[in-house]
Amino acid sequence: MGIETEKEYLLKAIAAFKRRFIVVSPEFKILASNCRIDGMTKPDIVGRYCHEVFWDRSSPCQNCAVKETIKDGKPTLIPKAENTFDIDEMPCFFAYPIYSGDKIEAFVSMDFDLPTRGGLEEKLQRSNAFLRNLIFSAVDGVIASDKSGKILIFNNAATNVFGYTVDEALNHINVRDIYPGNNAYEVMRDLRSDEYGGKGKLQSYQVDVISKHGEVIPIYLNASVIYENGQEIATIGFFHDLREELRMKGELENTQLQLLQAEKMSSLGKLAAGVAHQLNNPLGGITLYAKLIMEEYDLEKGAKEDLDRIIRDAKRCRDTVKELLEFTRQTRHLMRHHDINRALTRTLFLLESQTLFHNITIKKDLAPSLPLVLSDIQQLYHLFMNIVLNAAQAMEGRGTLTIKSCLLPDMNRVCIAISDTGPGISEEHLPQIFEPFFTTKDEGKGTGLGLSLAYRIVQNHDGHIRAESSPGKGTTFTIELPIGSKHDEGDESGNKT
Repeated sequence: MGIETEKEYLLKAIAAFKRRFIVVSPEFKILASNCRIDGMTKPDIVGRYCHEVFWDRSSPCQNCAVKETIKDGKPTLIPKAENTFDIDEMPCFFAYPIYSGDKIEAFVSMDFDLPTRGGLEEKLQRSNAFLRNLIFSAVDGVIASDKSGKILIFNNAATNVFGYTVDEALNHINVRDIYPGNNAYEVMRDLRSDEYGGKGKLQSYQVDVISKHGEVIPIYLNASVIYENGQEIATIGFFHDLREELRMKGELENTQLQLLQAEKMSSLGKLAAGVAHQLNNPLGGITLYAKLIMEEYDLEKGAKEDLDRIIRDAKRCRDTVKELLEFTRQTRHLMRHHDINRALTRTLFLLESQTLFHNITIKKDLAPSLPLVLSDIQQLYHLFMNIVLNAAQAMEGRGTLTIKSCLLPDMNRVCIAISDTGPGISEEHLPQIFEPFFTTKDEGKGTGLGLSLAYRIVQNHDGHIRAESSPGKGTTFTIELPIGSKHDEGDESGNKT
């Protein structure tokens, strides 16, 4: 194909180009054009200033690509502005120089804004917006940070967990600030190891974090290191708040404990009912015949005294059976106003004659005329029984047990303190004593359920229980129970009236 034919095709291609294509001099005069303007032919355009012909201006446009190309001699692309109607903002979008040897003799100006690139940018923007919405809509907290710890991403769920606003997180805190103590160091150490899902990954990693207000929060963390060219550049983590799950787990364990204890008490109640039936008949006979002998025979003084003792002991046995039946009687959490001192006294009545208590001195300091406490009497029996037995076992059957009751100064709560002279509880174990199945006793000597059940019963009564102890100085359990009002009493189903 000859050069002339090639030129002809190139000229036809330029003429067929649907975008404006012009050649201008360094003075912005049109030297050639592939377009026409209404009322003007191509020859009429040539020789005139481009800004005059196309924009009716007396000087070049402010955003002219040709102006930029004149400055540095390089091709210039000026993006098309959206919704622009100001003539100063309407550029010649693309320009490049035409060289003659080493000298620029003209410039090509094209009304061409690279729509393909624009489409790609638009798709990229849509993708970025989708990813942003995905991250910020995640139910778990999402936090990303660079190597220095500067936070780059902090989504809405992270705000709910940690209490920081997005602005505070991005501009005022370091990612290390969300971990207490050395946790941040330990997380990064494990993240770089192979033990938790592979190098650069953490899977279902449990760790404590700390909120803006100082609350320590248990978290399941899934995290990874972000690499670029083999180098660490950032980390991203998904923080799953475990507080609600642990609360539900605790409630489930407490419910299981209550069911277990209820089953034990039910079995004890059935046993007590059977034993009471078997004992009451012979005890009644012993009492009856002892009285008949005293009435029908003229006995010596010593014999009468012996019969009186038989009658008293038989009555004591019947009272013990009666108390045992009352203690194990099954109810449906009936809330009524009860005398705390009477509940304590009845509990001690059942226990103090047991072998475990023979060498224990029991001191009672019960405040008279205490207000009645809204409570389930059966649960109170179980509460006091568990704590008193725990104290006696801690003293190994030898020591002093002190039980006090009083009305607190606010006049709305009754306080019960149960103290022993046992070996005490170590500082290490004290925070754990109310946890289910926690025990310091030898295997087979304790289930670790007694104090956890006591804690749950106090919670059911909207009260508080705490333990104070020092090794070698014994332990004191303090229970505070609200008095409540008559209007708070419930029926047999537990409903308030």
